[in-house]
Amino acid sequence: MKKIQLLFLFTFYLGNYFAQVETLSAKEKAFKDSIAQINEAANASAEGKEAYNRGINFYGEKKLIDAVKEFEKAIASDPKFLAAYYNKGVAENELEAYLASASTFNKLISLDSTYTKAYFQRARAFQGLKEFDTAEKNYEKALKFDLNNVKIIYNYGVLRFMQQDYKDAIAKFTRCLQLEPNSAYYLNDRGSCYRMLGDLPKAILEYEEATKRNGNLAFIYNNIGTTKKKMKDFPGAMLAFNKAINVDPKFYMAYVNRGATYFTQTKYAEAEKDFLQAKQINENNAPAYANLASILILKKDFQKALEHADAAIAIDKSYGVAYLNRGIAKEMLRDMKGACEDWQKAKDLGVDLGKSYYSTNCNN
Repeated sequence: MKKIQLLFLFTFYLGNYFAQVETLSAKEKAFKDSIAQINEAANASAEGKEAYNRGINFYGEKKLIDAVKEFEKAIASDPKFLAAYYNKGVAENELEAYLASASTFNKLISLDSTYTKAYFQRARAFQGLKEFDTAEKNYEKALKFDLNNVKIIYNYGVLRFMQQDYKDAIAKFTRCLQLEPNSAYYLNDRGSCYRMLGDLPKAILEYEEATKRNGNLAFIYNNIGTTKKKMKDFPGAMLAFNKAINVDPKFYMAYVNRGATYFTQTKYAEAEKDFLQAKQINENNAPAYANLASILILKKDFQKALEHADAAIAIDKSYGVAYLNRGIAKEMLRDMKGACEDWQKAKDLGVDLGKSYYSTNCNN
């Protein structure tokens, strides 16, 4: 059998912190007491206004599905109730119901093309649908109305990152920093752009500066750790992962990545302990299961390794490392057909070792 190698997930956590959405304003939350907001809904029935107010209250309580239902009632009462369309679309974005949100904002904009903040929210919906060109057009439209809106610029930067246009993403995050100089998030995300461009020292500088702005964000220390691991600065990586865990003991990816660093240094017992801790914190954690499969392969417990790789794939069918490790387990269990199928899948998902295992064992 080939020497077992394990690939590890590094995580920027951009997805979790990118979408600084435009939430309901204080006036919208207090709609029933606000004469200014009633002005917009002057043609709505009393029943529609009451439904709208209930929707606002549900949104404030994070009961988003209930909020959407109430906004729908308000729209049914008055099909031109613009604020109800807007807030329904915002709630749908929060629910990640992006197709519904896009449809809601399409209708709103068809009713009033000057409802400017709708373009930003529609951009978010199309971004969630991965219709990047359409999202870009909506961000551009939103910026024409509000050139210095940091939320628009920031989310546009996220779109550029997703499009792998890291230089333009850097420019947009830099503009965000000009508008809000004390934000750790923009520095972190700009650092992740430098990392993707291969400028690891610059990425470290950005991440470390971000921790000076806010030392209580575990994901930034995690990013420092994964970058230093990539630079083979294992002591520096361990220190960063330890800081991430000290800041947030439930931050499971720091355990996964610290375990990966232990594994790289052949400290398998310590690695297994961290992977188990990550799995305990979050049972829907594909990297922890996949990495535990590698530990079990080293222990020659191939059946349990197979079960852990199966669990990782059940959680994330696109996690290539799990297919690689499941293929190794199947090989050792004398299932070469299944092993080759898994290595082919790993190869298709961009895992280089999958290509190596497949070409060596499955082309004869």
